[in-house]
Amino acid sequence: MSRLFLRTLRDDPADAEVPSHRLLVRAGYVRRAAPGIYSWLPLGWRVLRNVEKIVREEMDAIGAQEVHFPAILPREPYEATGRWTEYGDNLFRLKDRKGGDYLLGPTHEEMFTLLVKDLYASYKDLPLNLYQIQTKYRDEQRPRAGILRGREFVMKDSYSFDVDDAGLEAAYELHRQAYIKIFTRLGLDYVIVKATSGAMGGSASEEFLAIAENGEDTFVRSPGGYAANVEAVSTVVPEAIPYEDAPAAHAEQTPDTPTIATLVDHLNEAFPRDDRAWTAADTLKNVLVMLRNPDGTREPLAIGLPGDRDVDEKRLAAQVEPAEVEPFEAKDFAAYPDLKKGYIGPRVLGLENATGIRYLTDPRVVAGSRWVTGADVDGSHVIDLTAERDFVCDGRIEAAEVRAGDPAPDGSGPLELARGIEMGHIFQLGRKYAEALDLKVLDENGKLVTVTMGSYGVGVSRAVAAVVENAHDELGIIWPKELSPFDVHLVIAGKDDAIKAAAEQLAQELDDAGISVLLDDRPKVSPGVKFKDAELIGVPTIVVAGRGIADGVVEVKNRATGDKQDVPLADLVEHLA
Repeated sequence: MSRLFLRTLRDDPADAEVPSHRLLVRAGYVRRAAPGIYSWLPLGWRVLRNVEKIVREEMDAIGAQEVHFPAILPREPYEATGRWTEYGDNLFRLKDRKGGDYLLGPTHEEMFTLLVKDLYASYKDLPLNLYQIQTKYRDEQRPRAGILRGREFVMKDSYSFDVDDAGLEAAYELHRQAYIKIFTRLGLDYVIVKATSGAMGGSASEEFLAIAENGEDTFVRSPGGYAANVEAVSTVVPEAIPYEDAPAAHAEQTPDTPTIATLVDHLNEAFPRDDRAWTAADTLKNVLVMLRNPDGTREPLAIGLPGDRDVDEKRLAAQVEPAEVEPFEAKDFAAYPDLKKGYIGPRVLGLENATGIRYLTDPRVVAGSRWVTGADVDGSHVIDLTAERDFVCDGRIEAAEVRAGDPAPDGSGPLELARGIEMGHIFQLGRKYAEALDLKVLDENGKLVTVTMGSYGVGVSRAVAAVVENAHDELGIIWPKELSPFDVHLVIAGKDDAIKAAAEQLAQELDDAGISVLLDDRPKVSPGVKFKDAELIGVPTIVVAGRGIADGVVEVKNRATGDKQDVPLADLVEHLA
């Protein structure tokens, strides 16, 4: 450590929001270069390479072959698949000196597809699994949480190529099992959840989430084993309700009730029900947003949902991708004078109605359901407005928040909510990219068929932070053995030259035995500071060479449990091994 390029910090970085960010910077693993961009220091680089080693071993074990693509990519393949536009502002774009368009690779589906197209032409060449571990670039609008959500990150992406869907399903299961082994070896507490495919396209899709209080992804699970991220949860749709004998809708004066809470209070005071009190669930609120398409055009969207639920921004974003959701602003209301803010009803919404604004409703708004909702007049609401009889929508949308206690879509019980960090995502892509880039091979009958593909990603650099989120205490990081930058942190706890010489000899013996050692030989640093640094850095085994070394004994401490024991030098190698 007297020569190691390292500076530990006693104070947290000012911009750190989560434990992994604080500890990786304080312990000298990474250093911020710019917003969302980090340099890897010697300790951090060793950990990152350990993650890569685990990933490579498990990918190689399923017969996948490693390749490596450039980070600077031409525009044309991404133009062919539409993603040059669809990625919008998330894409880093650049021009060369001749004016040619390029991008910094956010993901490499197009390049893998074209490489296989260039070299393979027969079913005899397939199945094929290729992967790379590569730096990716995405222009995150709000990079945060250190290396958990940055603009530059290391990712393993692999792709399977098969002649038919049966081959794709086999490749998908092969990768799924490999991922289970990867995340188990990383020491992560993780869950596999159903996911949406989003802009990637394809059919089956699952995420591997590391369970973490600070995770940015919310997922649900049920007692019966259902698990999904919130974007992929399907609402259990109520039965339609006969409405032939339903009371007629009637508009009532409801002054000063622009919010759901004020409306419910007014209803219970002015229009009390005989059977029970009015609640927010009896109201239908209509939320307006503006969608900005990748080509820059904007279109309004209205969402009708029960008043006791809010729109979940992530669920909505997943439904409208690749468009981005923006607020519906005052200038937008000015462009649609039929919209009365705070009193918007469904009868002016919809492509066939006054405003011509597309109107999508929550699946709970079934035929025959009766609602209290805006009358499209300031200070007025309609009571008993009945779906299908009094208003229609242009379609359904899964945009309402999912709550604890909601029924699981598969009937396996009530849902509970938890948070996690996305560590891996596997897709059955199908033929989206093969069709766009004309990847075909001759089948057994000599007929050209489009290749079917799978896509499988692992957040390699993100794994470093995710592990720290799961493995730390108030003193610092606690690395799992397979990821630790060293096997042993050997602390020289004394100024005596004999102690120093014996510790250096011990370090050499451990190294010769294949046990990697970080030796704290700093001459003018107190034992107390050395111990604090050892706890902060987080190597799983700490060996203290102090006065006892003269008697042939050292102290061995387990970083995770805090347990200590004196071990004779003669037994140390065997003990540590």
